[in-house]
Amino acid sequence: MNVEKALKTMKEISIVAGHEILKRYKQDVQVEYKEDSSPVTEADKVANDVIVRSLKSEFNEIPILAEESADDTSRLGAKYCFIVDPLDGTKEFINKNGEFTVNIALIEDNRPIAGVIYVPVLEELYYAEKGRGAFMAAKGLDRPIRVSERTGDIRLAKSRSHYSAELERLIERNHIKNIVIAGSAYKGCLLARGDVEAYYRFGRIMEWDTAAMDIIITEAGGIFSGMDGKPFKYNKEDPRNPTGFYALNRAENALKMDY
Repeated sequence: MNVEKALKTMKEISIVAGHEILKRYKQDVQVEYKEDSSPVTEADKVANDVIVRSLKSEFNEIPILAEESADDTSRLGAKYCFIVDPLDGTKEFINKNGEFTVNIALIEDNRPIAGVIYVPVLEELYYAEKGRGAFMAAKGLDRPIRVSERTGDIRLAKSRSHYSAELERLIERNHIKNIVIAGSAYKGCLLARGDVEAYYRFGRIMEWDTAAMDIIITEAGGIFSGMDGKPFKYNKEDPRNPTGFYALNRAENALKMDY
């Protein structure tokens, strides 16, 4: 498997998908709702089709788990798998606040080895490859990114669209004063580039929500873990991760939990 080639393709595809999303971002957005009551738009579907079609064209032998595609269970047991969230932060897209992303990850033996997060409105591309660090590309320049060295008086990323009573209790118990509100996997990018030190997400989370963020944060020197202290496994039969997760710049910034 040529991971470097795969990552290059993932980067290119994420930008193409982002352009398709932006075409629809400027129009009136028609919203449908899936069985789990989560919103979906034409932009989600078109971006999904662009990414899946392009990946299959380049890497036909590698199965794909994508949010807006029917699950192909032939992926189970495969050594490699692409995991795709074509438009992470659909609520942010609908509300036109710009904080939505395109997420693509490559999995090997249930763990991410390459990941891309593209922020179409900001034209920022975050990417990482296992053992090679994490990077940000913007305004024609690529630069390595690293989590902050800050300890104490930490900044915590909080979702713009998802309310969590558990998170509110965590903030209160740990006396967190510095809250940075943002949408989608962009919060993980903020941590990877050193703008926040902690990001906690309680409850069910899907594999496509975290796979790219997982490797970008860890390759930037951070920590990404399930709430049970174990790394997430990807390309599972059930793509849900029920524990929620936390991401930190350093272990000593771990927050005290209610239990």
